[in-house]
Amino acid sequence: MDNSSDSNGKPPTFWQMVQSVMAAAFGVQSGKNRARDFTHGKPSHFVILGIIFTMIFALTLFGIVQLVLHLAVT
Repeated sequence: MDNSSDSNGKPPTFWQMVQSVMAAAFGVQSGKNRARDFTHGKPSHFVILGIIFTMIFALTLFGIVQLVLHLAVT
């Protein structure tokens, strides 16, 4: 079941790029999506989304640690 939007030369959509960044961050990116990203995607878009994802991930971990420490003290 080949998706025609992957093979017609269109760049990946915003949500496809977000999905690719998240999959790559966790090491589960499929070969088909990776090939689509390298063929049709712009590296700057993936770098920006990667930085944003990393900041959100780090701030989420920081918030969880702060919550656990707050609950452990009281």
